[in-house]
Amino acid sequence: MNKLLGRYRNGNYTVMIFDDGTKIRCNDLDNLTPDKPECIDIKITNKCDMGCPMCHENSTPDGLHGNILGLPFIKTLLPYTELAIGGGNPLEHPDLVSFLKELKSYNIIPNITVNQNHFMRNIDFLKRLCDEQLIYGLGISLTAVTDEFITAIQQFPNAVIHIINGIARIEDIFKLYDKGLKILILGYKIIRRGKDLYDKDSKDIETKKSEMYDIILDMIQHFDCISFDNLAIEQLDIQSLPMFNEDGAWEKFFMGNDGQYTMYIDLVNGEFAKSSTSLNRYPITSDIKEMFEVVRHEEE
Repeated sequence: MNKLLGRYRNGNYTVMIFDDGTKIRCNDLDNLTPDKPECIDIKITNKCDMGCPMCHENSTPDGLHGNILGLPFIKTLLPYTELAIGGGNPLEHPDLVSFLKELKSYNIIPNITVNQNHFMRNIDFLKRLCDEQLIYGLGISLTAVTDEFITAIQQFPNAVIHIINGIARIEDIFKLYDKGLKILILGYKIIRRGKDLYDKDSKDIETKKSEMYDIILDMIQHFDCISFDNLAIEQLDIQSLPMFNEDGAWEKFFMGNDGQYTMYIDLVNGEFAKSSTSLNRYPITSDIKEMFEVVRHEEE
């Protein structure tokens, strides 16, 4: 049985979060209206040595770190709010562990996303973060499938492999089949370096998108869990899949549009937005509810 990590009230409904990542929202009304975000995509650094050509953050080896300690808005988060911590390479940030300990003191649930190469170099460190419950979910951006990688990731029950629609190779996806793994498909972001790569290799990217579309139903049968960000949902027309044709099926699984229950915070530039691809950016304030209201109003 899955363990309940936390239960909290957000606006007019209750949120329950379990240790396998399951989230349930419930009330007796016909609407769910939050006061504060349930999940925040939060960038803590723009430093990274990978130089990925599709990087929509333009991260570089000399990228700047964000100021992440003692931020006033952290104290205004609801307990059990989820933070998706990324970069750049978040493992490069010198204050990462102190930041995670601060979040733990407020009962915030931190998850972290790293590149596969950084994961393989830091397995023992990441295990320690998991064992000390300083992180719960671990996202790993796939570069290439190897037996060593599969063996390593199987040691992390809450690890999720991140692949990008239009970048992932079908042959790599097949190699991950039936290994007891979880996978998240991200939409291709045509912004910053991602735009430069798309302008150069759009035919190849669109071909890979088509190949992904053709095997989605097959993929669902071969992973323990498969999920999508909102951009991938749009690009792959996920709502049209047969399992969502039954009454209420889509509403049961769809977690909301960008800005509906979520938001993005860039601690490097001191800005917040509806999502990481949003062009409308606003200065961070000391109150998460105040920032979320801006995002929600933009959503409406």
